[in-house]
Amino acid sequence: MKMINALRAVAARADERGMSTSEYAVGTLGACTIGGVLVKIGQSDWFGDLLQDVIGKIPDLLPF
Repeated sequence: MKMINALRAVAARADERGMSTSEYAVGTLGACTIGGVLVKIGQSDWFGDLLQDVIGKIPDLLPF
């Protein structure tokens, strides 16, 4: 009985290793995709204009 439980534990760990590797691959791909989209947004003209407007309005909001 102990041998069967040990074999089941080894088989379960082997299955988890494969799943975690594929999950890391999908997660890495997703993170790279989101990063690429953020880079493209950051390089766009409208985002630069928006950022300049926000930074330009900060001194108006300060009380001193």
